[in-house]
Amino acid sequence: MTAGVPGTAYLLAGLGVMFLVTLALRAAPFLALTRLRDSGVVRYLGRTMPAGVMVVLVVYTLRDTATELGSWVPAAVALGLTLAVHLAFRRAAASIVLGTATYMLLQTLLV
Repeated sequence: MTAGVPGTAYLLAGLGVMFLVTLALRAAPFLALTRLRDSGVVRYLGRTMPAGVMVVLVVYTLRDTATELGSWVPAAVALGLTLAVHLAFRRAAASIVLGTATYMLLQTLLV
């Protein structure tokens, strides 16, 4: 074995540890939720968090939009369309994809 190069057993052990940590981190929320399912706090967060997360995403998306009106038009139109599609059809994936495509198209054509 060359100096400084880890052996096969070392690499496999490292991969095994990464696998176990990843598996544990993915399973932890589900295990915690089964124990907290009847909690009033979890029910409250389940009702209020989606709206809060969406507000954070909108602010994060629009934070770098320049101050001139032309750069706000694609964002405003895409945001309005996303909201309208979501309210009409209640399909998050459809509203996100359509809103993103609209924003990218308008950004390409107008700015």
